[in-house]
Amino acid sequence: MNLEIIPTANNNTNLIKVGTDLIKSERIDRFLAHHLTELSRSRVQALIDEGYVTVNDVLCNNKKDLIKAGDRIQLITPDATPLDIVAQEIPLDVLYEDEHLIVINKAAGIVVHPAAGHSDGTLVNALLAHCTELSGINGTQRPGIVHRLDKDTSGVMVVAKSDRAHQDLQAQIQAKTARREYLGIVRGVPKGESGIIDAAIARHKSDRKKMAVIADGRKAITHWQIQERLGNYTLVKFDLETGRTHQIRVHSAYMGWAIAGDPVYGYPNKETSQYLTGQALHAWRLTFTHPVSGALIENTAPLPEGFEKLLAFLRRRK
Repeated sequence: MNLEIIPTANNNTNLIKVGTDLIKSERIDRFLAHHLTELSRSRVQALIDEGYVTVNDVLCNNKKDLIKAGDRIQLITPDATPLDIVAQEIPLDVLYEDEHLIVINKAAGIVVHPAAGHSDGTLVNALLAHCTELSGINGTQRPGIVHRLDKDTSGVMVVAKSDRAHQDLQAQIQAKTARREYLGIVRGVPKGESGIIDAAIARHKSDRKKMAVIADGRKAITHWQIQERLGNYTLVKFDLETGRTHQIRVHSAYMGWAIAGDPVYGYPNKETSQYLTGQALHAWRLTFTHPVSGALIENTAPLPEGFEKLLAFLRRRK
């Protein structure tokens, strides 16, 4: 045990003395997340960025700072800021729910959380009307949100009601033990029956609203498998190993077979726009371990009506 927790009068303050048995220096974010198990590493990093961590009474402003034996660390977890988002009675398609989490089938066209240009009418607004409590780890704008789907991507999402559930589910996604499977219709004919796309993704260098495959970007891996060939279109199953913004859409376009109807990385056309308002991408199945019971939870979201109609049209035409 290479630390000592020193009691304080304030329950929001953690005072830690690094033990003399710490053999070598260690990054402060890793050290705190390892020993303060109620806090995820991302939460520790956020507290460092917001000025809530000091080392030997000096403000820590870098998550990569190294701590050493004998250091005294103070970490404050501020009280949650009251939500200023309005609860709205928006219908939810609930696939599974208990006191710890809720799994929903998000409809295409719904934004997950409030942001510029979308102050209400989001999934979070609907969740606040449905649930009495949501995890506060992602702050007041994204309560309970463990992972996101694009506005025009439909399908299964899990939302945490408690911080404990949130941390565990997020850890499963980071450790790749949670499985996220998508179905997409691409415009093109992939070679082979399956493959792996290993191509780093970062913000587009000239268009800040887009992502792109960039050599020095963040690692991004997508597994794909052909489900059905439909002439010059193909139904593909995608498995996410990482979860970068727009990952499947960017990787598909990079391979030369963009998601059908994608207005950003492909191009809408009459064949798809008569059935879909956005891209033909659906988060089909999500499998994870329940953070409290340990049971295997698997939820499948039925294909949306427009997706089904597009498939039927392509099958008739091929």
